[in-house]
Amino acid sequence: MTDTDTRRRARGGGGAARRAERTAVRIECAKYIERNIPVFEVLNEEALEIIETNAETLLWEVGVNFPSNPKALDRWREAGAEVDGERVRIPRGLARELCKTAPSSYTQHARNPERNVEIGGKGLVLAPVYGPPFVRDAEGGRRYATMEDFRNFVKLGYMSKWLHHSGGTVCEPTDVPVNKRHLDMLHAHMTLSDKPFMGSVTEPSRAQDSVEMCEILFGKEFVQNNAVMTSLININSPMTFDDVMMGALEVYAEAGQGCIISPFIVGGAMAPVSVAGTLTQVLAEVLAGIAYSQLIRKGAPVIFGTFVTSIDMNSGAPTFGTPEASMILYGAGQLARRLNLPFRSGGGLCGSKLPDAQAAYESANTLNAALMGGVNFMLHACGWLEGGLVSSYEKFVMDADQLGILHRLAEGVKYDENAQAMAAIREVGPGGHYLGCEHTQANFKEAFWRTNLLDYKPFETWYEEGARDTQALASLKVKKMLEDYQQPALDPALAEALAAYVANKKASMPDAFT
Repeated sequence: MTDTDTRRRARGGGGAARRAERTAVRIECAKYIERNIPVFEVLNEEALEIIETNAETLLWEVGVNFPSNPKALDRWREAGAEVDGERVRIPRGLARELCKTAPSSYTQHARNPERNVEIGGKGLVLAPVYGPPFVRDAEGGRRYATMEDFRNFVKLGYMSKWLHHSGGTVCEPTDVPVNKRHLDMLHAHMTLSDKPFMGSVTEPSRAQDSVEMCEILFGKEFVQNNAVMTSLININSPMTFDDVMMGALEVYAEAGQGCIISPFIVGGAMAPVSVAGTLTQVLAEVLAGIAYSQLIRKGAPVIFGTFVTSIDMNSGAPTFGTPEASMILYGAGQLARRLNLPFRSGGGLCGSKLPDAQAAYESANTLNAALMGGVNFMLHACGWLEGGLVSSYEKFVMDADQLGILHRLAEGVKYDENAQAMAAIREVGPGGHYLGCEHTQANFKEAFWRTNLLDYKPFETWYEEGARDTQALASLKVKKMLEDYQQPALDPALAEALAAYVANKKASMPDAFT
């Protein structure tokens, strides 16, 4: 072999290596967002003080209900509240004082420490859609969700760079018994992803199962001293704290696990039609819920939650992406910061039946409002369709792509020497262009955010490739991501112990579908 042949082989090998590197599957996960931009505040000091005063008035004069929960009533009575039947009236200042022991921020640990997230402060953690009983994709249309769908969404979440959290009930798998599906869902989060996740809240015993499975995955002592779950506790608005959700809260708070205390409000039906009136009710409910978490365990990590939509007064259907919902989000963020608590709201919310223009407009309005409103934990960041009834495969990847924009916006404007670009302006001078200048060559790869989904090709190229719309591109992206999915490594002994726990729990009870 000649020296020339050797050099050719070396060059060829290098080219092959570079091609292999370009085509290799890379699973990237961006760090949670650290906001370097100011938040938008819609309420002045007078409005804030009025809402806070009115919320305290509601807690004392109207009170909140804790039905079928004598333990909760006893806790409130001992704390100094007035208890009449199932109604709890909380004296002015008591709930706010109890809330002071809740941390202003906390770390939720993932099984991969590189995926840990900080919830609170200037951080923003993005988690996927939560709760829909139906799924939709371009090929199968709208149908009831299955466990296979659930696993697919967990895989997509793991493969999505801009998502920081695996979420919880990314869809409701209706082919698994109600009393057992939480085991399969949690097992999927623990084994198919290494991002943080949420626990079950549909029954207190299922919350306990979630804690016990985490003790297998992380170790019992670690779980006792660290938050490894952040779970959603909805308040049954108006002003009712049902025993199922409160039972789950009691399990998680006692175990030191994070909870989102969140009113679930359709404005005009479950709260007043006015922004100020709704914010008053939101604050009263959150104060009572977070205060109760601290009665269970001082220092239990909690998030001030808000989920509010308005209502179409013609059809009665919930609406999304409306200006009123954004104003409530902004105002609730201010109220949460005044309590020095992490804040949850927002998401890619829409009422559309398809991942179409309506879905895009409404979702973009809410996503941007959440960033500007100071949200720390965003549930439903991707995949939400049809008012939360549907988890959409295509919309999942469409939204997940756009979440990269939130990351870039949150960085703010750089103004260091490189960003000032004075040398480039001098180099180009009047009438020139910047395409070949030194500054452009040094910065072009990272200068602009780039989509991994949307089409910017010339018309002729786009047409020759099939004139595909965004949903068609997203459908191809879903298939590619699922084909490229690689399961994160897990200690075989832990995997075996988790599988055995699930199997034994399932075998210990008959199937129940209600």
